[in-house]
Amino acid sequence: MNARSLPHLILALAILVLKSGAALGGDPAHPYNVRDFGAKGDKTTNDAAAIQRAIDAVAKEESGVVILPKGDYLSGRLNLASHVTLRLEDGATLYASTDPKDYQSGPHSGTLLMARGAQGVTIEGPGRVDGQATGDFGKRWGAPETADFRTHLVVCDECRDVVIRQVSFVNSDSWTIHLKRCDGVTLSQVKVHNNYRRLNSDGIDPDSCTHVQIRDCDVVSGDDAIVLKTTTAAPCADVVVADCRLESAAAALKLGTESHGDFRDIRFERCVIRNSPVGVGLYLKDGATMERIAAKDLRIELSDATFHDVVPLFIDIEKRTPETKIGSIRGVTFENIDITGGAGLLLQGMPESPLGNIVLRNITLHVRQPVDYASRKKPVGGHRTTRDDRDTLYARKPAYAALAYIHGLTVDNFAVQIAPADFQLYPRSALAGFHLQDGTVAEVTRTGQVAPPPVVDLEECEGVTVRTP
Repeated sequence: MNARSLPHLILALAILVLKSGAALGGDPAHPYNVRDFGAKGDKTTNDAAAIQRAIDAVAKEESGVVILPKGDYLSGRLNLASHVTLRLEDGATLYASTDPKDYQSGPHSGTLLMARGAQGVTIEGPGRVDGQATGDFGKRWGAPETADFRTHLVVCDECRDVVIRQVSFVNSDSWTIHLKRCDGVTLSQVKVHNNYRRLNSDGIDPDSCTHVQIRDCDVVSGDDAIVLKTTTAAPCADVVVADCRLESAAAALKLGTESHGDFRDIRFERCVIRNSPVGVGLYLKDGATMERIAAKDLRIELSDATFHDVVPLFIDIEKRTPETKIGSIRGVTFENIDITGGAGLLLQGMPESPLGNIVLRNITLHVRQPVDYASRKKPVGGHRTTRDDRDTLYARKPAYAALAYIHGLTVDNFAVQIAPADFQLYPRSALAGFHLQDGTVAEVTRTGQVAPPPVVDLEECEGVTVRTP
């Protein structure tokens, strides 16, 4: 070979490599199309095998994109792989089969999109995933709980660097997106719209996950909207939920109830919550620690639910079983929160484990159609075998913020805005404290009402300074 022919050989080899990469799907600009692997997209044919062939082909190239073009794709279990992007194009819908035979047995048996031990998994839109679960479910809605098989739309188990963006998930049968023991998760511009009357159809469930960002998402769910859990001893840490719009038949933003591992460094910011009985809830039942939790710049519009106890901001410690150890909650801040509804806050520790260092700052409650507290009880939010008087004792106190068993409390500007007629219907303090120790209560107001009960009512408290406006 002479020197003059060498550049031509290099150019030819480069072109061959580029063409090879495009044909194999390794180049993101030339993704694999599932129709080239036999997918029909007619909502009648089960396209799972064809879609899986496309995923596996790209996985062999170690990275690339699988696209679902416009069409209706019926599928059972699909196993996602490392460094593979599943893209649902505009007009593409992936339907979850309702036949149990279309799913693998074992853990997460009813999962449509499954990633296990993978890295660099991406699911992106603008298409949608439909669980086909449109009916009411659960005795609270008058529907018997008889289903033996229910599907999940997404499960990522022990994955790293997961991205889900610009996808719509609708009509999920149960938990929509379950992220378990994952590290490095980003969800952005994701829409979850489930039947509000379908029990257990959670929106997004980070479970023992770390380094999670959930931003600009829109969730309507028949159970908790965005709920952090620790079903294992591994912690849930460094999680940000921001700029989301949430509607829930249970809790919009929640920690627990599964709390076998710790929760720390959690931030909820700039979210709008509507038609939800619980705005932000911390439910500690399994002996872990929750610490450094902040909920700021929220707007909460409570539902007038008759199926669930209504509490805009809620903290509770209890033992799930008599054998469960007692956990702890400390370092929680609620700041710049505007609430509209008929029921007040309930924050309560246990005599054996008081809440520590709780801050309420710039909280406004606009009372509309006040709720009768005669049968009010704390939200439970999960299975348990224990009970004590804190189920009802503080939930029924005549106050719009009932605070019990807290060591280190800061209240700075808590305002209750209530019409005279509503106050006369249920005369209540703005804030009542029980068994508080060390703290400051300042700038607590209740509009225009000089009649008893007092604006601030403290019972069996020590070291608490009250500063009147």
